[in-house]
Amino acid sequence: MQALRWHNAKNIKVESVELSPIKPDEVEVSVAYCGICGSDLHEYIDGPHAIPVNSCHPISGAYAPITLGHEFCGTVSQVGAEVVGINVGDRVAVEPEYRCGHCQYCKKGQYNLCESMGFIGLMGNGGFASKVNVPSYMLHLLPNNVSFEQAGVLEPAAVALHAINQSSLQVGQSCIVYGLGPIGLLIIILAKLKGIENICAVDMSEERRSFAKKLGATATFDAKKSDVMSDIEMYMPSGYDVAFEAVGHQATLTNSIHSVKKGGEVILVGLMGDVTINAFYLVNNEIKLISSVGYRNVYPELIQYISQGTLDIAQIVTKKVLLDNVVEEGFESLIKDKSQIKVLVSPAEFIS
Repeated sequence: MQALRWHNAKNIKVESVELSPIKPDEVEVSVAYCGICGSDLHEYIDGPHAIPVNSCHPISGAYAPITLGHEFCGTVSQVGAEVVGINVGDRVAVEPEYRCGHCQYCKKGQYNLCESMGFIGLMGNGGFASKVNVPSYMLHLLPNNVSFEQAGVLEPAAVALHAINQSSLQVGQSCIVYGLGPIGLLIIILAKLKGIENICAVDMSEERRSFAKKLGATATFDAKKSDVMSDIEMYMPSGYDVAFEAVGHQATLTNSIHSVKKGGEVILVGLMGDVTINAFYLVNNEIKLISSVGYRNVYPELIQYISQGTLDIAQIVTKKVLLDNVVEEGFESLIKDKSQIKVLVSPAEFIS
């Protein structure tokens, strides 16, 4: 079969590989769509970051070279001997977090904090392929009225919904979103769905700010402006209840902290290394700094919203490409063209 393999930075290519024999607790999925994530881009540009190179991941047993892709869905084509409740022909979405099931966090249901946490498609062979074997616990059955296009965006939507769940954001309150990549835009969509009316957004891209307005943002601000904080404070002099930092940058973290009111919250979603924080300002204003990683127990809720017709996450899909063309038309396109938001990849043909 064909698969997109990561060898090292700037060295990913579609190759012919053999799919490993299915294990008793696994399910073979014929991939319909797999989305390109910002994490995939980082691995391509200057990885490895999460990809195991010198030793294998404790759950998957895999290490580089590895098949990328963790935002995927498809049709069950084979079922392991120990799997129950899943049948050949079932349409499924994949919740790609590995979990051991027996550490202190898994036992409490906090499987996104598993001591061996990782993602298929980064720490194990993933969905930029014709077929992939996945642990059966990762699968969610899709109702017939939930398209593969919608299901291809479930994973980043889960990240966004978990971030909202980590906050105490309530109807009648306000929020500001820093960074309008897929996660930031999905936070806007889901906050609006949750009844939040005052949603502001900050980004350097005019195209993405315009897109955010279409999705429900009440105001947007140009991050390139040296006095952007003046505009933000003028629009909401009392400060915002919650700020979502979805960039992973010192400047946006600092601005997020200074955007919220006393007693407000900053939710960290973007990935960043060491940063500097004015702890006196944080303490003196009793601002809560909360982090959010991955997701847990949100796929069923998202699938139900989509099935009911109250949520359309496929709005952020801007391009679909074939697996054979994924490097130039997918990865390079996302790097060069900031009007591209979410690119879905199909191994054979586009499926609705």
